[in-house]
Amino acid sequence: MASASASLLKSSSPVLDKSEWVKGQAIRQSTVSVRSLPSGPSSLTIRAGSYADELVKTAKTVASPGRGILAMDESNATCGKRLASIGLENTEANRQAYRTLLVTAPGLGQYISGAILFEETLYQSTTDGKKMVDVLVEQNIVPGIKVDKGLVPLAGSNDESWCQGLDGLASRTAAYYQQGARFAKWRTVVSIPNGPSALAVREAAWGLARYAAIAQDNGLVPIVEPEILLDGDHGIDRTFEVAQKNNVMFEGILLKPSMVTPGAECKEKATPQQVAEYTLKLLHRRIPPAVPGIMFLSGGQSEVEATLNLNAMNQGPNPWHVSFSYARALQNTCLKTWGGRPENVKAAQDTLLTRAKANSLAQLGKYTGEGESEEAKKGMFVKGYVY
Repeated sequence: MASASASLLKSSSPVLDKSEWVKGQAIRQSTVSVRSLPSGPSSLTIRAGSYADELVKTAKTVASPGRGILAMDESNATCGKRLASIGLENTEANRQAYRTLLVTAPGLGQYISGAILFEETLYQSTTDGKKMVDVLVEQNIVPGIKVDKGLVPLAGSNDESWCQGLDGLASRTAAYYQQGARFAKWRTVVSIPNGPSALAVREAAWGLARYAAIAQDNGLVPIVEPEILLDGDHGIDRTFEVAQKNNVMFEGILLKPSMVTPGAECKEKATPQQVAEYTLKLLHRRIPPAVPGIMFLSGGQSEVEATLNLNAMNQGPNPWHVSFSYARALQNTCLKTWGGRPENVKAAQDTLLTRAKANSLAQLGKYTGEGESEEAKKGMFVKGYVY
């Protein structure tokens, strides 16, 4: 199976000054080497270049205590699905209004350290004419950017997929850095019901390694996201087995994995304690302590379920910052509360802050689950869901 690992210079200062992610500063050169497929004679080299220290500072800033990532990088098509669920047309104005609601929530930076944006949002202004990136920086939130181009069928596999977007990535990441982005995200997936085939796992590992090299070379901290889909009726042990094969490891970056859970259609449900036990066992076997942050995706779990599972993983000390990078698990109730009505903006923002605070507490291992709404407890798994 594919394996990738990297070593990044350590920095004595974990704090990233706001000016550094707005302007960018030339810092001493370093070379980061990554081992590619064991069978290959060559090696892949990440040239972190003049960004080496800044990359470390960015990663540590995003992985700061009591904070996590707001994933608001839905493509225009996926954002359209969200808007349709509350009866709104998929127009740029409606997407702008919703994203403005999210980034301007008062005090959001207390719980959120980074926000992953779609390309449209990175270059977009709020409804008041202020750049989205500037609003995030003022909130003490690091702007990030989704850089993959989505999943396409993988020829020769068992109806599996691979992630496209490497072509032109160097020039795109350089432009995103100039626009104010300081980290990137690349999502690929593995399907348990469809295999996973050795080809699919190898393709996922190689694509993630190439993306990480290119992102770092252009000043962006790469979030590596090898998602194991919830689809299937397999038990938690099967997920654990597959997760061990999905061996994509980088030191000095941020990892965005799935939690180890049973398939969504499995009759035997797992408790938060079981999810924590399996997931942490996997992390200890596969993730070097040098990785600054493990930012879990929610992957169709309910808002409360994702928070409870995260909280269970933080009941004891971990060598990494174990936190969240949630999309629907932060936004679902917020979106429904808003409903596209201006008079509901404050109530929707309050709902977003409630979820962000709950996950902040979970990152600190202090979440109790008391007072949660029934809406927040509803599962969000969609079989065969396409982003």
